[in-house]
Amino acid sequence: MPSTCPKCRRVLDEDEICCAQVRYTWRCKSCFKLTTGFAIPYGKCFMCGGELEVIPGRDLGDSMRFRAIRDAVQFELDSFHFYKLARDKAHTPEQRAVLEGLYEAELDHLHELEEKYHAHLDRKVVELSADEQTLLSNWLFRGIQVTEDSGLVELYQAALEMERRTRDHFKKLAREVPPGLEAELCEELAAEEEEHVAMLEMELEQIG
Repeated sequence: MPSTCPKCRRVLDEDEICCAQVRYTWRCKSCFKLTTGFAIPYGKCFMCGGELEVIPGRDLGDSMRFRAIRDAVQFELDSFHFYKLARDKAHTPEQRAVLEGLYEAELDHLHELEEKYHAHLDRKVVELSADEQTLLSNWLFRGIQVTEDSGLVELYQAALEMERRTRDHFKKLAREVPPGLEAELCEELAAEEEEHVAMLEMELEQIG
């Protein structure tokens, strides 16, 4: 059955692919994990096995008007700077390799947040000055000492606690706001943090 390309509007034959840059968004009906990609998904949610649904294009307008998005931006920035500064504290090549991987993963999370919710960040809040980095480091790493012999487990545990607090925050907020778009955003963001928690738990188990 003929269809129309959603980007160029060309009439297509069945199963024909056009305009590969067209992106789709889908969400799990069970855990609310939101994913974007170039093809409509086939199968079940990779996190919980739940049923997937394609989300039609939604216009959030100024996404920062939603508390859920504002909170998500702040929490992701905190996590991003935590990993970035932790990487700079590494004493050995092994430590730096582990922390470099966590930093790159968090950078990907920031890009995903910008892409999914159009929460475009001012570069000034990403690239901090030396004085700002010192102040933030004193706050983020209070009580954590990274040495050649120890520190990685403590860093993972601190990072894991941050991700769990963020997940729980969005779950709580989803119950507090009226049903509707913002509640959906909270559920989606909680699912995103659940994935981050699972990743860190796996990493911690590997180095433990």
